[in-house]
Amino acid sequence: MRQILLSIALAAAWPMADTRADDLPRWELGLGLAGLSIPDYRGSDEQRGYLLPLPYIQYRGEVFRIDREGAHGDVFTSDRFKLDLSANAGPPAKSGNNGARRGMADIDPTIEVGPSLHIFLAHNATRDRVWSLRLPLRAAVATDLRQVQRIGWVFAPSLNFDASRIGGWDIGTAAGPLYASQDYHDYYYEVQPAFATATRPAYNARAGYSGARLTLAASRRFPKFWVGAFARYDNLSGAVFTDSPLVKRKDSFMAGVGIAWILAESRRP
Repeated sequence: MRQILLSIALAAAWPMADTRADDLPRWELGLGLAGLSIPDYRGSDEQRGYLLPLPYIQYRGEVFRIDREGAHGDVFTSDRFKLDLSANAGPPAKSGNNGARRGMADIDPTIEVGPSLHIFLAHNATRDRVWSLRLPLRAAVATDLRQVQRIGWVFAPSLNFDASRIGGWDIGTAAGPLYASQDYHDYYYEVQPAFATATRPAYNARAGYSGARLTLAASRRFPKFWVGAFARYDNLSGAVFTDSPLVKRKDSFMAGVGIAWILAESRRP
């Protein structure tokens, strides 16, 4: 079940770049494999590798889309601004395999949903080189598919550069700070008195700055399959929870590579 949940979170959060929507089918479904190396959580000193099934889902509707920006639905769009509803996801971690969290509750997969304002800063004549500022504010829940727990909110502004058709590849970069509520930070970094030990004192997190993040992604769609890779660097220096006994290092790195075969597609472009 945990491997299935990790695959679901991976598929929801994988930064899939895409070519121009008018060149492609309305929807595509596929399945492949992904290799992933991730820390148990931001601030963990334990890293794990996974080989997982990778569901490939692309939908290019007029309002709702699953594409290079994730799952989102456009509410308003113009040449300078776009307001949409967006979603993100985070993978689970088993506390029994993590020295800092041993004896504590597992980290379940998280789902984040909320509005995102995109401000288009600059682009070339064909709009395949775009600079934008994205301002997503998302409510977050954690779930093991049997129960759902609300864990607050996340605000993740970022400066983005997206480029299409560079030697057949689509490239994306994003950098920016993260901010989150106390409930969100508590979900990862709180130590309740019942789980305190001599080396893991009780701790209650605060709302506020949650560190900074840099993401690089590249992908290419071939006639019958898709390939992609991403790398993400997190830095927690200055974050409000760095004094938690669960924070063992202030930077982390994750990376993944995947390939998916396209098994079915719409005839409608």
